[in-house]
Amino acid sequence: MQKKWMLILLIFVVAGCSEAQSRVQGETEPPVFPLEVSNQDKPIEDGEMIVALVSSDPFEGTLSRPFYSGSFDAEIMNWFDEALLSTDSDFEITNDGAATYELSDDKRTITLRIKEGVYWHDGEPVLASDLLYAYELLGHPDYAGERYTFTVENIEGMDDYHAGRTKKISGIQVHDERTISVTFKTASPSIMTGFWSVPVPRHHVGDVTAGELTMEELESSEKIRITPIGFGPYIIVKIVPGESVLLERNEDYWRGRPQLQSVVLKTVNEAIVVESLKKGDVDLAKVPADQYETVKKLDNIELLGDLDLAYSYIGFKIGKWDDEKKENRMDPKSKLANKLVRQAMWHAMDNESVGTYLYHHLRFPATTLIVPGFESYHDAKNLGRPYDPEKARALLDEAGYIDKNGDGFREDPAGKPFILHFASMAGGDVAEPIAKYYIQNWADVGLKVELTDGRLHDFNAFYELVKSDDPKVDIFQGAWGTGSDPDPSGLYGRKALFNYSRYTSERNDALLEAGTSKQAFDTEKRREIYKEWQALMVEDVPLVPTLYRYELIGVNTRVVNYSIDANSENRHVWKWGVSA
Repeated sequence: MQKKWMLILLIFVVAGCSEAQSRVQGETEPPVFPLEVSNQDKPIEDGEMIVALVSSDPFEGTLSRPFYSGSFDAEIMNWFDEALLSTDSDFEITNDGAATYELSDDKRTITLRIKEGVYWHDGEPVLASDLLYAYELLGHPDYAGERYTFTVENIEGMDDYHAGRTKKISGIQVHDERTISVTFKTASPSIMTGFWSVPVPRHHVGDVTAGELTMEELESSEKIRITPIGFGPYIIVKIVPGESVLLERNEDYWRGRPQLQSVVLKTVNEAIVVESLKKGDVDLAKVPADQYETVKKLDNIELLGDLDLAYSYIGFKIGKWDDEKKENRMDPKSKLANKLVRQAMWHAMDNESVGTYLYHHLRFPATTLIVPGFESYHDAKNLGRPYDPEKARALLDEAGYIDKNGDGFREDPAGKPFILHFASMAGGDVAEPIAKYYIQNWADVGLKVELTDGRLHDFNAFYELVKSDDPKVDIFQGAWGTGSDPDPSGLYGRKALFNYSRYTSERNDALLEAGTSKQAFDTEKRREIYKEWQALMVEDVPLVPTLYRYELIGVNTRVVNYSIDANSENRHVWKWGVSA
């Protein structure tokens, strides 16, 4: 109980005594939230919605699908850009989008036909060659982004194109202005859940393949950062970099006239988001879980919530990115190369208390690296490594990490001081208490952990440290949104830039390959493959999944048609409106 009371004391500092006590004595189960707003009024013709991008940092503003990395940039793009193929509630592609598709009998070739009346915001038609251009960017030898993943790499001829041995991708054929086919080396179920169908307007941004500009010039171009276009329901009118975006209705949107006349997206600090919702300064905002108790009392706000396709984690730096070979490489000299130490650190972490006392039961201990939202593939019987300090101490003893000088902290097997440096992001009231609590958890089993640079880092600085494999970082705390494809290779594959732990193994390679193979079209077979993969990651522990989460959305009561239900037509941004 000592650690839990330490966490409770931290809560007193963050939130005040009375609220902390109510958390300790109050709810034991997560609340149940609606998925849609109750307002059924007719939306007004000239309505404007103000949407908060809740962050302590400015949004990056890389508004192009191949190049962006931040979640706020993704939120912005959802209003003005979209994929050609829609997806259903099971995340599989459908024919309800701006294009239809057919999959060949051998499940290796997909053919898309863009529907009539689909135009870029500048009035030019969306062409099959625009989708080709997206693939030419993703596979380009100079592409430095993070989306050269399995479904791109699996295209016939992409290896040669990516290596610069050819100027054409042999597996992609443009048949006419609106028809394109993509042939893959191997049939894979990821074609149905991870197929890239977001085109890039070659005529607007410039043609890298024709030598009009370099890849680096394109990524930093005003055509991406200041005047981007899409073919979605709203058109960008003005961007104040890092601060706000003004969008207006696309009268020629292929689905029909959107409900709202205009949308304002603006950065709102976590510290004032509750006040902004209360005053009506914003109509829509993701609510930090630590502010749930306050927001639920607001009369002008409805709270919607659902299990999120995301998890937070603690990562261990056990290798580096090999820029020459474009792959992750394990480092046997890493401080955390011994998996027994990593296993022990997971057992030492009291995630249940963090979810209970800091997040009001809105987050709960994670067990594996496939989230429960993927019901067919999440292994609910795998309990991960539950909180067990005694087990942690035994594993550290077994690994040879012993406190030899009696100072309460363990030395490494050679008798040298063993100090780990922990990078964690600033943001919200609970970021620092959580970091301190985990540091205390590890101290309780004899591990000395200190914050990198003695402080928390802002979003951009944090990811610069992590992406660059800075030697000042041994441990780092982050979060992943999983996307719609259960295939984890984009995060944990040998060639995945997002694999920040830099973990690799032959068994990992084999399982990830099997999970996207033709045999994996059999759901039961794929389930068994991913069950084995989850077990491997619990054994090798390249990172610790700490908490699964509920996503909370605060919605002003004047908002009409807003829904987060994947089965509802109202989940689409063009359906949303406001009443008088």
